[in-house]
Amino acid sequence: QVQLVESGGGLVQAGGSLRLSCAASGSGFNGNGMGWYRQAPGKQREFVARITTADSTNYADSVKGRFTIARDNAKNTVYLQMNSLKPEDTAVYYCQTVAGGRMYWGQGTQVTVSS
Repeated sequence: QVQLVESGGGLVQAGGSLRLSCAASGSGFNGNGMGWYRQAPGKQREFVARITTADSTNYADSVKGRFTIARDNAKNTVYLQMNSLKPEDTAVYYCQTVAGGRMYWGQGTQVTVSS
């Protein structure tokens, strides 16, 4: 079993920054690769960023150059630094990982960017 808990969402003006955190716990977690996804109202959940166990990263085109994913293995925590935020970044952001062949999601954290 793995538990994921996100934090750090909030309301920010366009051009501002936020840092999201996702803390992982549970016997099934062992430095697994982790990802961030987001879901805007009326839209499907979409990929944002991913970091592997080897710290390799990849990003959705829409966030490249603005968002940075990083991890602290000592804290079992992954971060998403979001800069130059745009109103279209408004969504619920979810942390995700796969362990033991099962996908796990956090509860989500709301990010709202005002214009």
